[in-house]
Amino acid sequence: MSDVILKVENVSKLYRLGTLGTGTFGGDVQRFWKTKILGQEDPFLKIGQTNDRTSKDKAEFVWALQDINFEVKRGEVLGIIGKNGAGKSTLLKLLSRITSPTTGTIKSAGRMASLLEVGTGFHPELTGRENVFLNGAILGMTKKEIQSKFDEIVDFSGCELYIDTPTKRYSSGMTVRLGFAVAAFLDPEILVVDEVLAVGDAEFQNKAIGKMKDVSSSEGRTVLFVSHNMGSIKQLCSRSIVMMNGSVGFDGHVNEAVEYYLNNGSEIARTGVIPLEFSGNIGLGNIKFTRIELYNEQRVKSRDFLYTEKILIKGSFCIFEEFENGYNISVIVGTIDSQKILFGELNSEGNSNAPEMLDCGEYEFELISDVDLLPGNYSIHLAFSQKDGTTEEWLERVYDFTIQKAAVNSTDNYKWQNSHGFAKFGIDWSIKKI
Repeated sequence: MSDVILKVENVSKLYRLGTLGTGTFGGDVQRFWKTKILGQEDPFLKIGQTNDRTSKDKAEFVWALQDINFEVKRGEVLGIIGKNGAGKSTLLKLLSRITSPTTGTIKSAGRMASLLEVGTGFHPELTGRENVFLNGAILGMTKKEIQSKFDEIVDFSGCELYIDTPTKRYSSGMTVRLGFAVAAFLDPEILVVDEVLAVGDAEFQNKAIGKMKDVSSSEGRTVLFVSHNMGSIKQLCSRSIVMMNGSVGFDGHVNEAVEYYLNNGSEIARTGVIPLEFSGNIGLGNIKFTRIELYNEQRVKSRDFLYTEKILIKGSFCIFEEFENGYNISVIVGTIDSQKILFGELNSEGNSNAPEMLDCGEYEFELISDVDLLPGNYSIHLAFSQKDGTTEEWLERVYDFTIQKAAVNSTDNYKWQNSHGFAKFGIDWSIKKI
């Protein structure tokens, strides 16, 4: 189809662990003759193990990528996420033609600019100015094209003061600023960006994400974006691929992809069964949370709630040593990618609903939320701290739950296609003509 700018078909990459080549000169010549001259399959291709970096298998070969298939349309922003060693960078190197796939084909229509590592294509002895022209030439631009964009590149990078200084004196942040500016402003049809933006400061990350949005939406260019920052992935991408041990584990809407990635490796992801109760003894110090449950307005334990429905949160904890100096119990609601958005606290000081001192034993607590969360997926975090702020217990993501678009009152359903924020707060509007 004409709107498909990148197509990956049955792509795999096999690496030999510990050594390069076949091990003999004759073998290397035979491989070159068969694969490069005759276009035949590699005669030394062997069965390799799955790309699991935690494996202790002593196999000689490993499939860094195996049977990768996907298409990217023109103007699409595709996120690629996954754990370290899942094959993300290997995939980008294949797409950028830095290395070749062992099997399969990659077809692209248009010029591709890649920013895979800090300082890619930069020579440390050359100045920033000279590296802009060098890197532009590597990306396939003429000198005249680079000159016409030079001022924009330098202005966006924020490195004007140091543009005639050798890049070996640049910080990693300055280097990635200049490198990204070159790749973004030299009009590639496909822009490939690996996790290099994490080196830059917050201001530059926002500028870079804004630039990638502009080149995809207004200029119709395609962006492939790899990041471990789920907030950036959700902000920039509409679709995402989750890489798992060298294969595509999920390909779909970015919100679903992030949820799949974050749940991978948990009991929920392994079994497909979401337990209705959390139990654990992993606390430190003198207190351990033992249970957390959520109930709907009908007092039924649940993980799915209607929009505007009040949620009852119940939990329990055990005390192993007396607390005499005051304490705080905190219930935090956040997104599944660990953004904390709501905070509820029970303070022992002057609170008739809580004892001032806790003896050894088991206690229960409960609270009812009074904030309307917008539709989406959320998680509960728990904390117990002393009066001086010392944290005795902190548990991340102990209970996941979902807010549906349907409301308790059918006339108050959530009407927007996507959530604009996380919560709705009560306000009094007034409008008058002036």
